[in-house]
Amino acid sequence: MDEEEDLRLARMTPEISRRTLTMLRGLAGLEPPEQVPEDAMIVADAILAEHGTDGLRVLVMTLAAWATAQIENVAELSRRSHEAVLDAMELACLEANAEE
Repeated sequence: MDEEEDLRLARMTPEISRRTLTMLRGLAGLEPPEQVPEDAMIVADAILAEHGTDGLRVLVMTLAAWATAQIENVAELSRRSHEAVLDAMELACLEANAEE
């Protein structure tokens, strides 16, 4: 990224981070779990409408940073490697797709 792009994204990061946290608070424990993607898409669509693709990029960067930190926490707490945690996540996805 160039300096102008960095500054443009940095200006919207605090708001989008706040909205991401609000979204996650609403999604955590949501029932039925199938509702999670739909509710997340509503937030993504709103960010796209308000901030364009740069807003979506910040949303993805924020989620990736937080997901990575949580994967590292789970790995440390469960005394597994990052790869083992990711393998378990991948297996859960494969099992969910197999049920459909």
